[in-house]
Amino acid sequence: MVNFNGDILSQDTLFLNQENRGLKYGDGLFETIRVVNGKIFFWEDHYLRLMASMRIMRMEIPMNFTMEFLEEQLLNTIASNGLENSPARVRLSVFRNNGGYYLPETNEISYIMEVGELDSPFYMIHQQDYVVELFKDFYVNPDMLSTLKSNNKAINVVGSIYAKENGYQNCLLLNNQKQVVEALNGNLFLVMGNTIKTPPKKDGCLNGIIRKKLIEIVGKLEAYTLEEASISPFELQKADELFITNAIVGIQPITRYRKKNFETKVASDLLGKLNAAARLG
Repeated sequence: MVNFNGDILSQDTLFLNQENRGLKYGDGLFETIRVVNGKIFFWEDHYLRLMASMRIMRMEIPMNFTMEFLEEQLLNTIASNGLENSPARVRLSVFRNNGGYYLPETNEISYIMEVGELDSPFYMIHQQDYVVELFKDFYVNPDMLSTLKSNNKAINVVGSIYAKENGYQNCLLLNNQKQVVEALNGNLFLVMGNTIKTPPKKDGCLNGIIRKKLIEIVGKLEAYTLEEASISPFELQKADELFITNAIVGIQPITRYRKKNFETKVASDLLGKLNAAARLG
């Protein structure tokens, strides 16, 4: 079951058409949200990011688009799929309504919520090999639009195909200054000794929710120093650890990049603290 503008519909209902601006122009945004037993992880952060992104995209925010309204719609959608007592993944998509070409006829929006079940109620470290490579066919532009979770994800799609064809679990993206920006499906963190480093948003990385939470968590720990600074490809093989973050997986350690194998000690330590923050917030 999916939620389209507050109506719960069967997944095979034809409620969109060829005029959809998300399809025609990528004129849409989305949030991917973890919900466990009716608790929405980091809901305020997701909501505020969506509102800020809609403003940047010049979308009209409906008067009823409060945190409370969207939370109710999320939980109703989860319940309609029988997952109210299970870990679930929700994708909340927002797109401008039909009409116009590049210039829209309206800035009013519609939304869709779709749900899938997850394996675990907790963020977990999976011990299997996780090998990455640089994706150098196309580059991320270091601007504000690149930080949005928008429907314009061509580089992520093509990069994912490249990774599958070449036996990698993921790829790392570069911006047009040849700095490492992020992974195909999340933000990147590099560990060197007691220093944890992640690219700054000005380099074009996604304004990730788990990125934000880890920056907050590490900032309170005496054992580590956090740096938001550009990462060159040459630094990757010098690192002690590399890991990727996103709202569904939490923390995904990278086990190998080219000839370098990496530890997972810091990632495992931070994962416990991230799970604690998710339960509290």
